Amino acid sequence: MRDYRRVSDTQDQSTPSSHVQAPNPSPAPGSQPVKPVIAAAAAKRANASVIGMIIALVVSVAAFLPIVLMNPSPKSDGYRPNIDVSAVATNAKGVAGFTPVAPAPGDTFRPNYARWAAGSGTGVAAWEVGYVTPKEKFIGLTQTSKANPTWLLQQTENAPVTGTRNAGGREWELHDTGKGEKSMVLAYRGSTVVLAGDANLEEFAVLAAAVVKSLESNPAVIVSPSPSPAP
Repeated sequence: MRDYRRVSDTQDQSTPSSHVQAPNPSPAPGSQPVKPVIAAAAAKRANASVIGMIIALVVSVAAFLPIVLMNPSPKSDGYRPNIDVSAVATNAKGVAGFTPVAPAPGDTFRPNYARWAAGSGTGVAAWEVGYVTPKEKFIGLTQTSKANPTWLLQQTENAPVTGTRNAGGREWELHDTGKGEKSMVLAYRGSTVVLAGDANLEEFAVLAAAVVKSLESNPAVIVSPSPSPAP
């Protein structure tokens, strides 16, 4: 009986517990992750799509490149028209009936137009010159020998007289709209000159002085008296 119990105890101790979990199987040495295999036909279609996109991009660039090359970007100083104010004034002399002013305020003032306007809109024919100032503002010059109050109001945009400004040794009448636009008016030697724009008064004064100098170098305008009505 004693030996039987020893054998039974030995068997109980050597028998592994049913609750012990078996270890996870280790991956076989030298094994590598499986790579997906793309069918040859699918790979060919994918490559064809990429090549087609590249060809379309190249064609688009080739189509727009000539347009870009034919329209170069503007230079930093912008387009400057070559306006010879003195030459245009000489050509306009015969039609104007007087010698139009051709002021020379310096190279920093750039004329962008010079013309004789027949006055179809205002009823008064006039000499017109536009200037871009050193500070990139604008002053327009208008000269006529046939000024009248209505025309003057049009040129000054109905702005009230706010004072006078001496330039070139002459007193100019100053009109100010209060919104940045201003005008200087001078009636001298038979014609009336209006300077109008959004430049500051210092730039107005420089151009006005050059206008006076040009007026004094030209013959005075002789205004023919209007014929008296027949009795």
